[in-house]
Amino acid sequence: MKRLIRRLKINGGPENTTWILNLFFCVVFMPILVVLGPMRQWFAQWPWFALLACAFLYGCYFVVLRLNLPKLLIAKQWKRMVMPLLALVLANYLLTLYPLPDLDFVIPSLSAYQTEMRNSSVTITLWLMFCLVVGYALTISFVTELYQQFYLTKKIEAQRKKAELAMFKSQISPHFLFNTLNSLYSLVLGTSPKVEEAFVKFTDLLRYTYVVADHEYVPLSEEIQYIQNYIDLQLLRLNDCAKVKWAHDIPQGQASTLVPPMLMLTLVENAFKYGTSATEQCLIEIHLSLLDGMLHFSTRNRVMRRADEFRKNVPVGLDNCRNRLETLFPNRFSLTTNESDQVFTVDLTIKLH
Repeated sequence: MKRLIRRLKINGGPENTTWILNLFFCVVFMPILVVLGPMRQWFAQWPWFALLACAFLYGCYFVVLRLNLPKLLIAKQWKRMVMPLLALVLANYLLTLYPLPDLDFVIPSLSAYQTEMRNSSVTITLWLMFCLVVGYALTISFVTELYQQFYLTKKIEAQRKKAELAMFKSQISPHFLFNTLNSLYSLVLGTSPKVEEAFVKFTDLLRYTYVVADHEYVPLSEEIQYIQNYIDLQLLRLNDCAKVKWAHDIPQGQASTLVPPMLMLTLVENAFKYGTSATEQCLIEIHLSLLDGMLHFSTRNRVMRRADEFRKNVPVGLDNCRNRLETLFPNRFSLTTNESDQVFTVDLTIKLH
């Protein structure tokens, strides 16, 4: 018990509430139901039947919790929700048919009558306790789900405010920055088309970064353009040594789908950081697709740095990306990495809806 209490103190979040509520059911709710109800007499008269009924009620509670009915209701998975509940009802009905010993009176007709009345009382009691346990379990399921949603909302808001604060601490005044860039652009105007293009793309990148600071989601089309500008600037820096295969397959009319800003850029930055060289030929493959609400983004590059150094540094950016995904899309994303023959691959899948 001391170890359990210590665990509850150390681990934060909704898991604490679930542990406490389950503990309350096991050591308070069910014992009170047994002591104050007819089951206390059952243990004295029919101990095996009482043990079976008690174990069945404990099993009902944890089965209902395991079903997580709130999520099944939201997902409209009626079959997965109804079939287990019908199985529990059937099991409780079979338990009411347990062959209890007949009562023995001098008058046979009185014995049969009393036995029937006793069996009816046991049946009603079993159904009543079954409804109480299932109702308690359903209440706990909905309360836990509501608390988890509330906790997740607060966590997202806290991380968002933390990220905004970090950005505001590190950024220069936007007006000063863009006025300075405009002045520099007027100086390089006409010197070289590549310089002008690079300057415009760089300014667009900075403007996008500042604009989306207050946005939780942005249209996918804007994120695609942002990635394109980043790739173009990187290619200018690498002097034709690097080649990029960048493809995006977005169905017509779905370019306005909302996604978290600059989430995929972390993976693109990672590919350029560890998969490019200013002196050796290298290739980076980037692919983005969207189909039926499932977004898939992948990068593939040859490792241009030492493997030990690569494995040491890469997880930092990927871990940050994974933490953000767990906050925004809990249980709705997959982020996998693979390194084989000096080729590093990252695959990201998100269920947006």
